[in-house]
Amino acid sequence: MSVYFIEGGNPLYGDVEIHGAKNSALPILTATLIGTGKSVIHNCPDLTDIDAAIKILEYLGCSVEREGSTITVESDCISNYNVPDHLMREMRSSIVFLGAVIARCRKTRISFPGGCELGPRPIDLHLSALKKMGLVIEEDHGYLDCHVDGRLHGETIALSFPSVGATENIMLAASTAEGTTVITNAAREPEIVDLANYLNGCGAKITGAGESTIQIEGVGSLHGCEHRVIPDRIVAATFMSAVAVTGGSISLKQIDPVHLGALIPVFEEAGCRVSLHGSTLDIESTGRPKPIKMVRTMPYPGFPTDAQAPIMSMCAFADGTSVFVENIFENRFKHVDELVRLGASIKVEGRVAVVEGVRQLHSASVQATDLRGGAALVVAALGAKGTTEIDGLHHVDRGYERLEDSLNAIGAKVIRA
Repeated sequence: MSVYFIEGGNPLYGDVEIHGAKNSALPILTATLIGTGKSVIHNCPDLTDIDAAIKILEYLGCSVEREGSTITVESDCISNYNVPDHLMREMRSSIVFLGAVIARCRKTRISFPGGCELGPRPIDLHLSALKKMGLVIEEDHGYLDCHVDGRLHGETIALSFPSVGATENIMLAASTAEGTTVITNAAREPEIVDLANYLNGCGAKITGAGESTIQIEGVGSLHGCEHRVIPDRIVAATFMSAVAVTGGSISLKQIDPVHLGALIPVFEEAGCRVSLHGSTLDIESTGRPKPIKMVRTMPYPGFPTDAQAPIMSMCAFADGTSVFVENIFENRFKHVDELVRLGASIKVEGRVAVVEGVRQLHSASVQATDLRGGAALVVAALGAKGTTEIDGLHHVDRGYERLEDSLNAIGAKVIRA
């Protein structure tokens, strides 16, 4: 298993092109199996989660080809309707295949999903919504046996929480359902808008994506289309955190500044200089970070939970005390113990973490336990004194495309061994 050896204390300078968003590419690839024909998806990052989605598509009968960052999916001949347990366990978001497979095949047998252990990520919102649309679901020792007689039917579905995954599953299932489906308290994330744009390009009739109410008028069938995935805002936040702790200045290319609306003020509060020029963001570190008074993770357009961990690493170096309140996942502070091994001063009580900044972190051997926690350790190691060893890179590889190469290109010293 690979590990990173990161020599800290090297300022970062140069340009970084932000790759496509994992959390957008995955549901879009899933959606390619609903209709017939060919879909060409550009700006797909080279990640293990993307590889897992491709394996599922191929198992179901799709023909998938990859050339660089472009993935072409031919979905005329679907030969399976079940997803094996070992494929479902490779990523947490695999549950989104439920809505797509039902829309195409009218039946499926899938297991509960795997991926990072962030505490309960209940799928009851997904299941109750699809049941309301006519799906019959029977639980069988960790599996879900699902079928519908004929087509699903449109319904008004009020989500108790604006779940991204549940919103996506409903959109996928409703795109070819009979009648109109209305989702209230829908997730508003940019990834939801991107999925709706892809589906509409395939012939779906979806309005309101990006707002709290989404309307899906079911159509008889979908076809393939060409689409470009939006840039990954969490990858952008990770690089911004990295330059904040190392010093220097970098330019992030191919970003969407609207998607970073909740993040930019945090870095400005930390004392960084941030400027925008079209799809380019320039960020310059002006010395030791200032503390962040309060970070509360919230559904979009609030502060994203996925950015909490790398920004906490930035605050570990701050000249003062920062407070983090995690409102999305209850186990999203698993990286704290590893940051403490590097010399950070962090106290956790329930969903609140208090970070007392220290002037210097030191090297240690640490373990990534989840995707964003792994990114946090990379950020901390870049600013720490000495050489830090980070194990558990399979988590990092789920969401960052060859992270070591991108960092080395702007002045970091990262060895993967």
